[in-house]
Amino acid sequence: MTAQPPEFLSVTRLAEQMGIEVAELRATLQSVGWMSKAEEGWSLTPAGEEAGGKYVESKRFGRYIAWPSSTASDPRVGGNDVPAPDIAAGQLTPTKIGEELGLSATRVNFLLSELGWIEKGLKGWRLTKQGTKIGGVQREHHRSGIPFVVWPAQLLENKSFKDSAAQVLGSDSAPTSTDGPTGSNGGSGFREKFEAKHRATDGHFVRSKAEMLIDNWLYMAEIVHAYERKLPIEEEMYCDFYIPTGKVYIEYWGLENDPKYRDRKAQKLALYGKYGFNLIELNDADVQNLDDVLPRLLLKFGVQTY
Repeated sequence: MTAQPPEFLSVTRLAEQMGIEVAELRATLQSVGWMSKAEEGWSLTPAGEEAGGKYVESKRFGRYIAWPSSTASDPRVGGNDVPAPDIAAGQLTPTKIGEELGLSATRVNFLLSELGWIEKGLKGWRLTKQGTKIGGVQREHHRSGIPFVVWPAQLLENKSFKDSAAQVLGSDSAPTSTDGPTGSNGGSGFREKFEAKHRATDGHFVRSKAEMLIDNWLYMAEIVHAYERKLPIEEEMYCDFYIPTGKVYIEYWGLENDPKYRDRKAQKLALYGKYGFNLIELNDADVQNLDDVLPRLLLKFGVQTY
């Protein structure tokens, strides 16, 4: 029987097959001496040629380096995962989590980052204070030194994680109610009394003119944000705005003359304090001076606006 010729993959496709980020794989291939940085792109080294790498010409992508698909399991580049001694029994890497969910390791890391449990480093991913509480453990790749995070098996049963994963996979498209005493901005009946009928520039429908001004300001400043995002905690609570970049929550307090609203505000602040979340609080006076207020407050959490 004639042996099938090996399948050659670009670094991007190889990284996807290994469940790691492209930058991480490039750094590893460079550290083992198989590729070197050139003025324009990357060069294949003699050692890389011996390992099976070759140049491929493409009408669409030009000239690039391709590798045998078997490179994904080569121990010199870490195989499909980091060496077993670096991972304790019961710990899961993003690759393993992705295998359970049907997602790539990159998308798993994006999901964990959006939840505020990891954050992007210069290269790789860094564990946050919130991630530590969930059970995450910081690790480094054995060759490249690129940081990554491993997780306890219980993560797969964490409600916040499961809810976010379901949304990413499109398997949970049913609307979620935030009515009742743990709703987003007040007590029972708040959503009926204050419908989300103010359309912001980015298409979000919000519940007040002040929230519309905040949303528009964030959009015009090109700051990615979510409106009424559920917090990744056991309690049912929704923020006004969430900025994934700095893991920052924004609350606008607009009905402070209402006793029930003040009680709910106190409850929400207690939960923000309990979990140590980054919080920006805005009132009516702040909304009238967003250009002065928000850049200063956001910068405290590493979010640049200008």
